[in-house]
Amino acid sequence: MSERNHNGRGGRDRKPRNNKGRDFKGDSRKKKSFSPQRSGYREERINRRMSDPDIPAEVDVNDLDPMVLQDLKSLSKENSEAVAKHMIMAATWMEDDPKLALRHARAAKDRAGRVAIAREVNGIAAYRAGEWKEALAELRAARRISGGPGMLAVMADCERGLGRPEKALELGRADEASELDEESKIELAIVLAGARLDMGQAESAVVTIQRAHPDRDARGVSACRLAYAYGNALLEAGRKEEARDWFEHAVSIDEGDWTDASERLEECK
Repeated sequence: MSERNHNGRGGRDRKPRNNKGRDFKGDSRKKKSFSPQRSGYREERINRRMSDPDIPAEVDVNDLDPMVLQDLKSLSKENSEAVAKHMIMAATWMEDDPKLALRHARAAKDRAGRVAIAREVNGIAAYRAGEWKEALAELRAARRISGGPGMLAVMADCERGLGRPEKALELGRADEASELDEESKIELAIVLAGARLDMGQAESAVVTIQRAHPDRDARGVSACRLAYAYGNALLEAGRKEEARDWFEHAVSIDEGDWTDASERLEECK
């Protein structure tokens, strides 16, 4: 989530995770449904595949994370290769052309709807494209399939995008939040602080960030984003001097131009 706005929402370059520990046992045959398909289903499926975005010939499935390739082994060889290539293209275009990335992600999902990582990639791409409802639905599906906390921060940010900050806060209180790694906990705190600001609760936003323990000795993108979010919450709460200190700190550790903290400093004068 980049700082496209000041309250925590945005499209930080999120790559599909390895999702270690997910249990794909290859028993999908036991769950196969023999109920009749709705009329026109086969034709729709063929039409969707005919309209799939093109994949350059040089795309190599081996460029995909080995753990992701392992997840795709439940599919036929031809199908798994197509899904892998669409995933690679989704990641390739995520930053520069989110709409095209989403088309590739949808194509992968249409071919691998029961594979958690395919749903997750579709969710991330939809999020980056601003399709909050689709993103939320896909990330929920991925979490149902794989178990674990899933991408709680992105899901919470989708709720904000849909104008439901209170739902974002509910996700932050979920038991699964305690299972997140440190980076994901920071991302969730930033989103929850943004939800508080959406509701006009600036002091609560400050407290939310404080609970994530912003540290002046920490470095890296997560530490920088947390410092930025802390400065933003303090500024919204009218604590301009403190906000300036944290924006200055964010500037000092922003090695990758991750934030617009230098511009925000102007607001603290």
